[in-house]
Amino acid sequence: MSETVTVPKRRPEVMAVLPALMLAMLLAMLDNMIVSPALPRIVTDLGGIQYLSWVVTAYILGTTVSTPIWGKLGDLYGRKKVFLSSIAIFLVTSALTGMSQSIWELVGFRALQGLGAGGLMVGAFAIIGDLVPPRERGRYQGMMAGVMAVAMIAGPLAGGYITDHLSWRWAFYVNIPLGAIAFALLVVRLRLPKYRAEHRIDWFGVLLLTIGITALVLITTWAGTKYAWGSSQILGLGALSIVTLVAFSLLERRSPEPILPLGVFANRNFSLVTGIGFLVGFAMFGAIAFLPLFMQTVQGASATNSGLLLLPMMGGLLVTSIIGGQVITRTGRYKVFPILGGIGVVAGMYLLAQLNVDTTKFESSIGMVVLGVGLGFLMQTTILIAQNSVDPRDMGVASSTATFFRSIGGSFGVAIFGAIFNHTMTAELTTRLGPAAANQFAGSGGGGGQITGAALRALPAPVREGLLNSIAIATSDIFWWAVGAAVLVPVLAIFIREVPLRGHDEAGPRVEAAPDAAAPVALAAE
Repeated sequence: MSETVTVPKRRPEVMAVLPALMLAMLLAMLDNMIVSPALPRIVTDLGGIQYLSWVVTAYILGTTVSTPIWGKLGDLYGRKKVFLSSIAIFLVTSALTGMSQSIWELVGFRALQGLGAGGLMVGAFAIIGDLVPPRERGRYQGMMAGVMAVAMIAGPLAGGYITDHLSWRWAFYVNIPLGAIAFALLVVRLRLPKYRAEHRIDWFGVLLLTIGITALVLITTWAGTKYAWGSSQILGLGALSIVTLVAFSLLERRSPEPILPLGVFANRNFSLVTGIGFLVGFAMFGAIAFLPLFMQTVQGASATNSGLLLLPMMGGLLVTSIIGGQVITRTGRYKVFPILGGIGVVAGMYLLAQLNVDTTKFESSIGMVVLGVGLGFLMQTTILIAQNSVDPRDMGVASSTATFFRSIGGSFGVAIFGAIFNHTMTAELTTRLGPAAANQFAGSGGGGGQITGAALRALPAPVREGLLNSIAIATSDIFWWAVGAAVLVPVLAIFIREVPLRGHDEAGPRVEAAPDAAAPVALAAE
């Protein structure tokens, strides 16, 4: 027996809180990118250059580990209070991070900051899912896709400006006024349907999931850089992740309140878009991470300008996200967009695989525009399909799982493509300039990343030409590998079923009576 509770159309309420949700998402994405330009100054003040990478790794680790947990907590305890809690944690730890007096304090507070950030994006997507029926959700998620584009461009620019004109500590302090505005708006304006249920947290499942994800993130961070892929450290982390994640999956099948209900993967659409999200993260974040290096060395762009040169990709992403969202809202049909998006990503990666030392900025921009167009059709549509594939009570789990797999895909992409880049560059340098040059420019794993414009100009012409050709060929090589991963996206998308999106009459959660009288579920205003 089931009862359906209908929530009326809430467009004015959505518009009242949408700026706060977009601001929270912006903080989560911006904070990782805004810190990079400040890292040299941080080391100057705090020391500990050997631990510098942990400033970034700790944040990524905290975010990735907490993402699925925040989604489930929102489903259990109510999304508003959980979302506000994640904002509060993020703001407090931002202040503590800015006040750090040692590198280890900074790393520790960055990890805690990542824990808060993990709930920001998941909470924003899930709240939109609660307030807006799937038939209309596309137009709002298209707007939120613009936040990603803004963060990827504005982050490095803002970080550089803050570091040069204020202090690196303001890269963290800037979160406080922005986050406080979002917090206040949500407290006053946000009203959500709320489930009340007697529940138990699967704490052992949380522990196993945390250990397994931590091991995976460390593999993707360290493999090929700090440790060799075949080293005992990486193999040990791989074994640990397999054991704990297998144990986690067995436990979740028997848990009355699983932190990640594996039953959602029985839905074909959910499983397909989760796989697509992983591949998009793998191809996009893994390959694009190396574009700034190509622009700064081969094309001679400054660090700031290399960020601005990514604008064509972000423009394509933003335009197609908005268009796709509007079309989905008007027609209720969405299957074509993941297919078109997958084709666009493959085409964009193929064009970028043609990069060489003679490629102009205009030519590389064409490839980035095509890639952005494809990503725009994919990024938000996959979240929409995932949310429409599950019971509304599992909206948080759907949002967090889709986000989690995209994040893990990106981590794997960066690690694997980094290894491919360094291998190709070393081989090219050895052929062109000899083993000594290969060891000098690529032996540290930096892949030429330490070569500044001034240093390049100071090199003898044959050496400079050999180095630039090696970087260009290595960059092209990773995009060829990205094509191989991206081509699976439209293939998977073909098998998506066009399940009708719920409209206004079905916008609210359809609450099914609990099979166990000990676990009643009710709906109320949050």
